[in-house]
Amino acid sequence: MAREFQRGHKARISDLTAGTDLYVGVQIAGPGLTFDISCFGLDADERLSDDRYFVFFNQPKSPEEAVQLLGAQAGDTESFRVTLDRVPAHIRKLSFTATIDGAGQMSQVGPGYLRIVAGGEEVARYPFSGSEFTTERAVMLGDFYLKDVWRFAAVGQGFDGGLEALLKNFGGEVLQEEEQTSAPQQSQQAPAGAGPGFAPPGQSSAPPAFAAPSPAAAPAPQQPQSAPQ
Repeated sequence: MAREFQRGHKARISDLTAGTDLYVGVQIAGPGLTFDISCFGLDADERLSDDRYFVFFNQPKSPEEAVQLLGAQAGDTESFRVTLDRVPAHIRKLSFTATIDGAGQMSQVGPGYLRIVAGGEEVARYPFSGSEFTTERAVMLGDFYLKDVWRFAAVGQGFDGGLEALLKNFGGEVLQEEEQTSAPQQSQQAPAGAGPGFAPPGQSSAPPAFAAPSPAAAPAPQQPQSAPQ
């Protein structure tokens, strides 16, 4: 059964699953809103010192494919494949974020979640809703971070700026205007090289080894044990 997290809760990944090849799905939606969902690979100073580890619709995978953007699937607005044992030593945190592309604010979003799937089974879910935010245009949803071992933190922290401001906050360089305004619908398509065996199966197919199942009804809340800081 998936462990349900509340904002601020943390756990060792090894307490959730023995696997290191993980699917991360994000579901977020609001009336008239379009979202950019990204992953920032940060160094020990929580800076984007290597912009090849900013994974988003215009750069769908990191160099060694430790983080890959998979697109919308299995009921998720966006999804990623994260292979923790491929993450290079200088990347100490993977921060998953959602930003509004255009007008709007995070208080307008409906119930959503970030979930972690391992071996075709959902092992963790962090639910959130717009009632937790006000005028923010971005939210830092959850982190995988390395502190002796890989851990997960449900963050749920709103951020006033959009994607460009969030990029600057992490110390990254602002992309050229034509890249910033590329159609966000590109994120709905699985990029080349993402690995079709990782995609969720069709309704009549048997699940592959690392498939993400379609989201079931939210599990009964289960208080996670906070990992040591």
